[in-house]
Amino acid sequence: MSRSIQRRTFLSATAATVAALATTTAGTPSASATPRVSPPHEPTPRISTAFELPDDRAYPEGLAADPRTGTLYVGSYTTGAVYRARPGHRVAETFLPAGADGRNTANGLKVDESGRLWVTDSTAGVAVYDVRTRALLARFDVPGDAPRFVNDLAIASDGSAYLTDSVREVVYRVTPAQRARAAAHGGRAVLTPAYDFGGVLAPHPAGTYTLNGIVAGDRCLFTVDMTGGALYRVDLKTGAIRHVALHGGDLANGDGLELVGDTLWAALNKTDTITRWRLSADGLAARLERSVTDPALQIPTTLVRRGGRTLVVRSQFDKGGPMGPGTPETPFTVAWVRGI
Repeated sequence: MSRSIQRRTFLSATAATVAALATTTAGTPSASATPRVSPPHEPTPRISTAFELPDDRAYPEGLAADPRTGTLYVGSYTTGAVYRARPGHRVAETFLPAGADGRNTANGLKVDESGRLWVTDSTAGVAVYDVRTRALLARFDVPGDAPRFVNDLAIASDGSAYLTDSVREVVYRVTPAQRARAAAHGGRAVLTPAYDFGGVLAPHPAGTYTLNGIVAGDRCLFTVDMTGGALYRVDLKTGAIRHVALHGGDLANGDGLELVGDTLWAALNKTDTITRWRLSADGLAARLERSVTDPALQIPTTLVRRGGRTLVVRSQFDKGGPMGPGTPETPFTVAWVRGI
């Protein structure tokens, strides 16, 4: 199957999945609902523009912060371009152009502690770049022609990268040794599954998009099933996959995740919602602390915490993007959200 046919298939599947989610989450506030804040004693959230993107067809999805410099990187779902926003700048610049290295979509992004930018391509795998030189260091591809949707990724404390596949229902792993070996031998290697969620996820129709956002804790991973609305914990030592008991809500439409200590933030894309959860000490339970729904979030897909505030990607996927027809507001932006 060619990459272009795969991409059209995945976009169609995404639209179908979103329609199904709209039915299964009828009790969730819609994008046109009055902004909802919980609990009431906390300050009212404020949403403002952090910076703009230079491409009027960007439809951004992934967002990553360089832990050393604070520089931000944003990926375009529709072109594969990656933009760079330097601290203090109101307009991002193109860091990697559309179609770079044959990539026509950019989903999840992360910058590791050594200054390597990881960029997932839902149709293929993940590419690793040097943020200083923009050089492509290595590529890891999903083998075979069967459908796949490499979505988000997280970097663990040992430098290993973990990537979700929303169609194959697995989490891939790339260790530092694998990355170094690929870089030293032509820069190409194969992605191999580390954890299989096939027997763990709640029953759902074939072809449904499931695993999406993923974050790494001290000894575990957390990943969200966007269709089932569930959160899962993966023990990095034993490999055990456990369901996290959610109290006060669920994670239907869950997209990007952010974890700081025992606090977990989630972007719920279709409902224009951000939620904040408190994890138990063992990571097997989470309680909803705060939920904000506002159409100004414009289908949030990914979020990053910086300086006590939350940066949120406004994808506008429902305005001429993969979630529906229409015309987006331009320029595309990344938002600051204070109070969540």
